[in-house]
Amino acid sequence: MIEKVFNYNDSTERLIEKIIDDDNVVLNHMILPKNTGLPEHYSNSNVYMIIVRGTMTISLNDNSPQKYNKGTILNIPFKTKMNVNNLDDEILEFFVVKAPNPKDMER
Repeated sequence: MIEKVFNYNDSTERLIEKIIDDDNVVLNHMILPKNTGLPEHYSNSNVYMIIVRGTMTISLNDNSPQKYNKGTILNIPFKTKMNVNNLDDEILEFFVVKAPNPKDMER
């Protein structure tokens, strides 16, 4: 078999899982119920956030929070301060693609 197969979980509970971490990319899968979020942090690579369920509320650097719905792909530049939350009733589910792999980025 030439291809590699990766799986991810489905949940109604908070879930953060690393699916791929190889020489090319890091791929994370996240599920955030209402009134949960990620700790404030800085992007450690070029980040693409693919929203597949719910609405994401995100604040970048010191800008006011913005809301993005299912079907949206966000591109966040390297070294951007991020605050990611689910402030809505529906569960927020999204994938995070980091390319190149953060281990290859200059700090």
